[in-house]
Amino acid sequence: MDKTYFLSQTTSLTLVIVISLIFVSLGLYNSKKYQGLNNYLTANRNIGLFSLTTSLTASALGAWILFGPASAATWGGIGAVIGYSLGTAFPMFFLIYLGKKIRKEFPKGSSLIEFMRKKFGKSLFKLILLMTIFYMFIFLCAEVTAVAVLINYISGTELWITALIVLLSTLAYTLYGGLRASIFTDNIQMIVIGVLLLISLFYIKSFIGPEFSFEFINKKNPQLLSSSYIPSYTAGLTFFIAVAATNLFHQGNWQRVYAAKNSETLRKSLIISFFIIIPVVFYMGFTGMVAFSLDPTSRPDLGFFMLLLKEQKELLSLLIVVLGLALTISTVDTLVNAISSLIVVDGKATFKFNKKINYFNLSTYIILFLSFISFIVASKGYDILYLFLLADLFCCAFVLTVFYSFYDKKINENTAYISIVLGLILGFLLFPTPDFSKSLLVGIIAPIEFFPSFLVQNLLFWSFIAATLGPMIPWKIK
Repeated sequence: MDKTYFLSQTTSLTLVIVISLIFVSLGLYNSKKYQGLNNYLTANRNIGLFSLTTSLTASALGAWILFGPASAATWGGIGAVIGYSLGTAFPMFFLIYLGKKIRKEFPKGSSLIEFMRKKFGKSLFKLILLMTIFYMFIFLCAEVTAVAVLINYISGTELWITALIVLLSTLAYTLYGGLRASIFTDNIQMIVIGVLLLISLFYIKSFIGPEFSFEFINKKNPQLLSSSYIPSYTAGLTFFIAVAATNLFHQGNWQRVYAAKNSETLRKSLIISFFIIIPVVFYMGFTGMVAFSLDPTSRPDLGFFMLLLKEQKELLSLLIVVLGLALTISTVDTLVNAISSLIVVDGKATFKFNKKINYFNLSTYIILFLSFISFIVASKGYDILYLFLLADLFCCAFVLTVFYSFYDKKINENTAYISIVLGLILGFLLFPTPDFSKSLLVGIIAPIEFFPSFLVQNLLFWSFIAATLGPMIPWKIK
């Protein structure tokens, strides 16, 4: 028996193509007025309050918000939702202080890696650069996969078709217009995202009524709101640490730090973005708790769609397609330009080719190669959550050493190296296997029976704690 979809493939595919072409046209049209490397990398350091705010927010809110928070909420409860919300928004708050410091000390920069190259030796900065690109590549795979799965869920459209359209359209204007094109389209995408999220909230409240409330969740699944529910705390801290750490290495954020026309504009934009991101992510997580309370057998990551499409209205299906595309394209163009800018700016110091080479062209080839791999991953519909968590672990091992070194001049390259490697080793020893039942240390090197239950049952949490706090040990010894 064939599955009944919310939209026909023809309608869905037409909408995907039209929306993608609209953003391509807008991006290319705007880019014609702003050419040159400065516009490509930092938008000529002249972005105002509204554009910077919408771009920071749109870039932070990818298609993952439609799946991740709702899924986490079903097992981590209110703690996971709060941790996810604060973790996503925290880098904005952190950049208020660190962004101002970096702009002052390195006013002509365009990446965090440039700053690290000045601070540390040429060996360690390459490790940081590799980790940063790896994380953003995983993020790229996740976004393209998410939108492909979304369109498939709505209309049955094959994954590779959506992935190909989204990647080609985003590459078309981003590789041409760079950061300036990304910020301009982000402005429009964020307005679309904001309006559609408000409409979705209105419809869900209309459909679900009193069941869309904390009271209903507390009646059906009180553990999700309970202050004594331990997974709520461990999940909240896990998501906060993981999401906050990874976003601090997001080159797209650092480009926008340098793109602000002045420090006051940057400060205001980051504050406004912080207070927009929190309720949006919280709302998406809350839909997961409500959906789980209504039907515990439903797929955890589809909580938002289950509530919104309860009446199976075609209009709402169209709304979801547009929302998913706006969220995805706004994030993918940021990631593409961010990776490209790192190669343009840091390529010479990294690769050291003997002959003269155009690093802008090199960045284009590398982006096309990474996009091709992303296309393959999205076409297969792989569950990349585990790989995403692995990328998060990498960032956790780097985060304290890298950013604390801005303030403590005693942390030299050797100390930083030892700290980061120690964090990675400790994190990997506890990082769970794909079925989350054991880890390298717990269950493989040593029997599970040797370890207390609070460790065995929360391996992901303790692996992130170890990777994040472990690097502090060499600081104390030194």
